[in-house]
Amino acid sequence: MRLKDNIVYEAQKLFSLNGFLSTGINDIIEASGTSKGGFYNHFASKEDLFYAVLAESQSIWRDKVLYAINEIDSPTEKIIKILNNYRDRYLKDHENFPGGCIFITFSVELDDTRPHLMKEVNKGFEGFIAMLTKLLDDAIRQGELPKGLNSDSVAETLFAGMLGASVLYGVDKDNTTLDNSIDSLIEYVYLLSNMHVPDYDQQSEST
Repeated sequence: MRLKDNIVYEAQKLFSLNGFLSTGINDIIEASGTSKGGFYNHFASKEDLFYAVLAESQSIWRDKVLYAINEIDSPTEKIIKILNNYRDRYLKDHENFPGGCIFITFSVELDDTRPHLMKEVNKGFEGFIAMLTKLLDDAIRQGELPKGLNSDSVAETLFAGMLGASVLYGVDKDNTTLDNSIDSLIEYVYLLSNMHVPDYDQQSEST
């Protein structure tokens, strides 16, 4: 792994565990096995590194959460796939994010202290909500969800539920609690539609 990539990788793990503000440059230098000169050869500051970590984290998120959704025709089932991927492929990714969802960590600490950085995190949140809203609108047009359903409200509810599941899982790393939280969101989507609510045990085995 190139030094620059290794710095980003190690910083991503540290930010996930301890947050951006509580992670010092010396912590990152030690974790990545480099020197101050090696660090500053690639990054002008810790904030410069933040943007690189954020971009890498967003790339990993897309690869994991959006995995295989293009193979699914039904927009409702795409949403279900996203929820399953979010739980099984993203939140349980302890290699890249040992402290849990890095975007939640950023949200907790940066909102008041570094609003210009939080603005970049929020862009990702807004983009994801827009994606959910579009999928819900597609599901309504295709008759999978009832006409008159407020897609904006449902998208916000799903997003809030996903954030809540992330926070709880980040605290105790309890797989049962996480599974139940995401299963409740999946059931919510199915109940909005005319689709059969699956057996969650069988569903988890197949994802």
